[in-house]
Amino acid sequence: MNDTPDESTRAPADLLVHDAALVATCDDQHREISGGWVAVTGGFISAIGGAADPPPAARERIDARGCLVTPGLINTHHHMYQNLTRSYAPALRGGLFDWLTTLYPLWARLDEHGAYLSAWVGLAELALGGCTTSTDHLYVHPHGAGDLIAAEIGAATELGMRFHPTRGSMSLGQSAGGLPPDEVCQTPEEILAESERLVGVHHDRSPNAMVRIALAPCSPFSVSTELMTATAELAERLDVRLHTHLCEDPGEDGFCLEMFGMRPVDYFEHCGWGSDRSWIAHGVQPNPAEIARLGGWGTGVAHCPSSNLLLGVGLAPVRELRAAGVPVGLGVDGSASTDSASMWTEARNALLVGRLRDGQRQLSAEKGLDSGRPADGHDRGGDDAGHDSSVYFSARDVLDVATRGSARCLGRVGEIGELSPGACGDLVVWELGGPAFAGALSDPIEAWLRCGPLSARDTIVAGRPVVTGGQIVHPSLDERLAEHRLCAAAMQRA
Repeated sequence: MNDTPDESTRAPADLLVHDAALVATCDDQHREISGGWVAVTGGFISAIGGAADPPPAARERIDARGCLVTPGLINTHHHMYQNLTRSYAPALRGGLFDWLTTLYPLWARLDEHGAYLSAWVGLAELALGGCTTSTDHLYVHPHGAGDLIAAEIGAATELGMRFHPTRGSMSLGQSAGGLPPDEVCQTPEEILAESERLVGVHHDRSPNAMVRIALAPCSPFSVSTELMTATAELAERLDVRLHTHLCEDPGEDGFCLEMFGMRPVDYFEHCGWGSDRSWIAHGVQPNPAEIARLGGWGTGVAHCPSSNLLLGVGLAPVRELRAAGVPVGLGVDGSASTDSASMWTEARNALLVGRLRDGQRQLSAEKGLDSGRPADGHDRGGDDAGHDSSVYFSARDVLDVATRGSARCLGRVGEIGELSPGACGDLVVWELGGPAFAGALSDPIEAWLRCGPLSARDTIVAGRPVVTGGQIVHPSLDERLAEHRLCAAAMQRA
């Protein structure tokens, strides 16, 4: 069990998390270790063991008795600047397109200070929910706003969070038939030049990278075909990843058919995005043939159940996507649409939505309303998790999505999203005590999502604490919140 050299040859670890009720490794074997411990040295996991394995000496120790230890959760889709318009009432009265057109004029006021504050507060919120790595899709770049991506990276560096900002873009303004106002759009030449500059300045290819850049035109209804195609070519040349919204809303089908003469997934392929370099946000609306194509390409999907519920766009076919070989990760989406950026809350909603969708399909099968296939529409043979072939989505499925699946979306399999020697030292300690967990004795992983609500007790990134005892370690949280409130008030001012 003990993945470590002989005791006599070991130098002290930097950090030891010990005596956990259960360590869920999320490794290739999906090992679950009772009484487990995890050692971190130099920012990487150096050893893992169980109750019978002697742990190494360590400079710092965290007692995890009564707790579940998991890999850090990985957020694959967000718009952090939107927490400046959180729960903005006038935007909650229509569908997705109405929501966007109401908020675009407010977001046109974003500047470097707003990008920094929204990222700082957003990343702190994520860390409290057990997130250790987050992407961000910042696609609003108002004229004269400054270097918004660098401002976000500065916030992530201060907090000690692993960060994958995506250089978003919009080029198809209202004057050209698009959805966003012209003042938040840029020319393709500006977008491509800035994208290449950011990759050159900030993208780190090392195994323990704290910052990596991806390129992310916003959506089919806000960028031109030329920009979509040129961005895919640039990403190939620079060897970075691609991200965009796709198959999010039923209205997207009609828009793509009218504008491009093809459905969204056809357009995606037409622009050169059908590859394992890409991951998309939402993926609610693909039909079975399109799911198979996404799986064949290895294109990932960021599952955002809370946003999908709030905006009423549907229940994503997560089981079918995973069965087809699609990497499925978890995303909180922007705070303006989901209002809460807790990865634990997102994971719980993924569990509930998955079970609702599976139950509905199972009921239809039992009533003879489909072809008689299993409720997920596929032959039994296991899914991406490889350890749960039941009809219903489980907490282990969700944990796999939020860790290994998310790591696949970001192209970091083996680096993050698992607890194994050589992986990054990113882990979370979840306390399973108090009235909410009274009687939850049989399965710590199911209890983790079925009981609660729950925040992380300790969130560790590269072996360093970001959250300790349920509190952000950085001393400036109250100051940043006060600054954020003033910035949000200015953005929402009529």
